[in-house]
Amino acid sequence: MKNKILILGFLSFVLLSCNQTDQKAQGSIQDQKDEKYSGKIIDMHLHTGLPHQVPAGTPALCRPAPCQGDGQATVDPSDLRDKTVEVMDDNNITKAFLSGVDWSAVQEWRKSDPERFIASPFILKTGSSELEKLTEEYKSGSFEGMGEIGTQLMGLSPNDPSLEPYFQLAEEHNLPVLIHTLGIGPYMPHFRSGAGNPVLLEEVLVKHPDLRVFVENGGYPYREEMIAMMYQYPQLYVDMSTITWVIPRTAFYDYLEGFIRAGLGKRIMFGSDQMVWPEKIGAAVEAINQAPFLNAEQTEDIFYNNAVRFLKLQETM
Repeated sequence: MKNKILILGFLSFVLLSCNQTDQKAQGSIQDQKDEKYSGKIIDMHLHTGLPHQVPAGTPALCRPAPCQGDGQATVDPSDLRDKTVEVMDDNNITKAFLSGVDWSAVQEWRKSDPERFIASPFILKTGSSELEKLTEEYKSGSFEGMGEIGTQLMGLSPNDPSLEPYFQLAEEHNLPVLIHTLGIGPYMPHFRSGAGNPVLLEEVLVKHPDLRVFVENGGYPYREEMIAMMYQYPQLYVDMSTITWVIPRTAFYDYLEGFIRAGLGKRIMFGSDQMVWPEKIGAAVEAINQAPFLNAEQTEDIFYNNAVRFLKLQETM
């Protein structure tokens, strides 16, 4: 009887200790969630404007319709740059992958702060004359990245033959490439959701194994296809940008958590997709910071570490 009492007492002590340890671990995780990330941020998806014009004061994009976006578009180029830089400073965004349809605007932003902005051309249309001009820009060092390749907005899938010389050029110059290949986009007449399935990137990656590509918004809503592609092609990364603020927060968290559960937390990067609504940079940062399923390490990876690795910044830092 005495031995039984001793054994039961020991088991009670072990269970109590385990419970206390578990509570401490949960408390530690909760502390990590409650502590807002305050380190450096790299914005992998920033624009000098929209690929099409909108009136000043236009509310920000939102999905699904019917919905009402907030904010007011800033369309004056100088005001847009000043407001964007101010919000970047407020959020400790020290570097950004910057693109725009107006290549001269991209260069102006870069000249204003060459250490902060990685200049890249927004590619909306393909053609031999554009390709020749772009080749000269890379030779002169004017651009350091390629994309956003936004040709899906014109109805082209990523494996369209007209894009092949662009991918070849990017591989030759070891350029990071941002591509819009997903199921949603602006309301433009030639946009096709079906042209954005990430699986359509496969033959591009097979043909160009050294190409560094990151897909906007993780190919939303093609999550399973995107995960399959990322499992198969280690050079493929994603950003989480527009969907941090353009779709319902619950939908964004459901999508992002799927990538985390799949073990892809080391290949997700932060982006704001700021176009003409600088305030959306802060909204994008907040969405990542408040994700209840991300721990401190995963948050830092998304905001900073993964982009450092993808851009190979550790080689120059």
